Amino acid sequence: MLLEVRHVTEYHYAGPVRESVMELWMQPQKSGSQRLVSFEVEIEPHARLFCYADAFGNAVYHFDVPQPHNQLRIEARSAVETSMRLEMPTALDMGEWDRVRSSFVQAECFDFLQPYGFATETEALGAFARKHGLDRLQQRDPLTALNALSKVIYDAFDYQAGVTKADSPTDLALASGRGVCQDFTHIMLAICRSWGLPARYVSGYLFTDRNEGDRSDPDATHAWVEVFLPSLRWVGFDPTNNVIAGERHIAVAVGRDYADVPPSRGVYKGEQDSQLVVGVMVRKARAATAEPEFMRLAKPVFPGAVRRRQSTSLLELHREQTLQQQQQQQ
Repeated sequence: MLLEVRHVTEYHYAGPVRESVMELWMQPQKSGSQRLVSFEVEIEPHARLFCYADAFGNAVYHFDVPQPHNQLRIEARSAVETSMRLEMPTALDMGEWDRVRSSFVQAECFDFLQPYGFATETEALGAFARKHGLDRLQQRDPLTALNALSKVIYDAFDYQAGVTKADSPTDLALASGRGVCQDFTHIMLAICRSWGLPARYVSGYLFTDRNEGDRSDPDATHAWVEVFLPSLRWVGFDPTNNVIAGERHIAVAVGRDYADVPPSRGVYKGEQDSQLVVGVMVRKARAATAEPEFMRLAKPVFPGAVRRRQSTSLLELHREQTLQQQQQQQ
């Protein structure tokens, strides 16, 4: 499946700030099931982009805007070709528990076995596990147990944006029974690691399909869990929608929790208040993109191009999304 992603991030400041320094985790991964066709980033005010690979192998872009500005706009565009995973077995043998607990796997996946940040065991999480009998799931093979765990989380929580924030602990979602993909992912991560299964946080995008029962917000980034099973390698589980991650999922970065791989992170000089506005659109590509597979930075900015980009607001992005939805319905 060939998919296009448009991710617009705008920081609005109450007054001029003197300087902004930012890092971006927005470039989709290159893997066996996902081919990066093209990627570019445009920044207003214009800034020179640099890139490095972090400790988990993710592509991280960073830049500095040294002059005063009232607004910072970042637009990332990607074209990605995804493919279905090989057919998954319905179950694994019980010996998979011994294989996953081998000294080799434990050493190789050490970072993804430890409680960390938002993915930690708490009293509220322990009560949730006891209420739903999660300990009994370990009597099954790991793959069956993980599918059952994903369904438990899916059934136990309602999807509702605004109840939690990016820095909210899992206890808030556990107490309210509501949250978003980030919360459900952290809960599943903590439980998997308590079982001795290496599990990592995946940030990315989802081509949402309401006919498939997706609950995710189509205008936002997405998150899910990948668990290492020696017989299958890394397997993605999406507890928000109770599905195995497949060709509609676009992986961007992996880490121990959300704080390792936020879409954007930075600081600015000044005492002005800031407001963040984000718009995301994922759609099927209308035609094959002829770009070679490599990381492409933004092109030089010309005066006319600046004016055109400034006129492309988040409102226009929303209108374009609405038009796409109407066309799909027709």
